[in-house]
Amino acid sequence: MPEVALLFSAFLAATIFPFSSEIAFVTAIANDMPKTTAIIVASVGNVSAIVVNYWFGYWLYEKTHNKLESSKVGKSSLEYGKKYGYPILLFSWLPVIGDPLTLVAGVLRLNFIVFLLIAGSLRIARYVAIAYLAI
Repeated sequence: MPEVALLFSAFLAATIFPFSSEIAFVTAIANDMPKTTAIIVASVGNVSAIVVNYWFGYWLYEKTHNKLESSKVGKSSLEYGKKYGYPILLFSWLPVIGDPLTLVAGVLRLNFIVFLLIAGSLRIARYVAIAYLAI
């Protein structure tokens, strides 16, 4: 059951809701969940959410674009995404700005495979780093 809670928290953390999965991730490992299991579960949840963000941006362009324009972080993310394209995804793993960038990738219709390779691998790398460097 802790795997389900970790999966859900990692998914929720990668949406536009203000939520952090790192505490749940560290807690799971501290409570004897194997690091590999925690990394896989958290990564599946987090990467699944950025895929949802991308497709929300892609398919709901008008609403998403207007929502991004109406917030300071969203507007900045959109401006940087337009200006820098794929390289801006190198910051998609960061708290606060990273999740809007995954939405922006969909709004800008960036290639999904390239998006997934960049943003997804960085999300996984973040959990690996936390598991092996911070714990």
